[in-house]
Amino acid sequence: MTAHLAHLVRHPIKSVGHEDITGALLDEGRAMPFDRLWAISHEEARFDGPLAEWASKRNFVRGVAAPGLMAVTARTMDDGRIELTHPELWHLVVDPDRAEDQAKLIAWLAPLWPANRPAPRRVERVPGVTLADMAEPYVSILSLASLGALSDATGSPMSRHRFRGNLWVEGWAPWAERDLVGRRLRIGAAELEVAMPITRCRATCANPETGAEDVDTLAALRALNGDTLFGLYATVTRGGEIARGDTVEIL
Repeated sequence: MTAHLAHLVRHPIKSVGHEDITGALLDEGRAMPFDRLWAISHEEARFDGPLAEWASKRNFVRGVAAPGLMAVTARTMDDGRIELTHPELWHLVVDPDRAEDQAKLIAWLAPLWPANRPAPRRVERVPGVTLADMAEPYVSILSLASLGALSDATGSPMSRHRFRGNLWVEGWAPWAERDLVGRRLRIGAAELEVAMPITRCRATCANPETGAEDVDTLAALRALNGDTLFGLYATVTRGGEIARGDTVEIL
């Protein structure tokens, strides 16, 4: 089977909702468009005023602290507002740049956030900066075959949304992507260079349909491969349009 791009996903608000899309325009040296544009800082964040530069994940609301967040889905509407849904909450439509909607978003998240954690404080955005876990503007690339192998090992079919990835490839052999560090890929009109594997955390143990931890993905990864790596970070070296169904070529 020729490898192809099976799914594209973005996460407009860090840790709060995944959104499937059909295509994207990648820019050289930039992350996935509209991915992690906003993040929600908490009361123990290591900055006082509004965020002015990239900051590490420890400063923000994350699924590892609140597994229920993993069940949030997002949809960007035609007017730029974002609709958020969760199986246990009402639908919320917000413009994350509006102060009134930021307050609504923080209140909406309250039932999902543990009382023993520092409370969500403020919606943050830094123009031109992706508030992902890594400071470098990476695009993440993952393999559906490896997800299938992990599902088989745990005896539980796993949603790809456990792993918060951007680009999902179908057609590679299970775990073959582990040999691609340093290699270049062509997807549609874009080219990317694989920089490093992704180390996973306990957020992946939560089921994106329910928000409950139901599989120890980290233990399963260690049993299979001796580590907790799953997926790749890559840098866009040539910009261009990509779309679901595009061939993924190893250069």
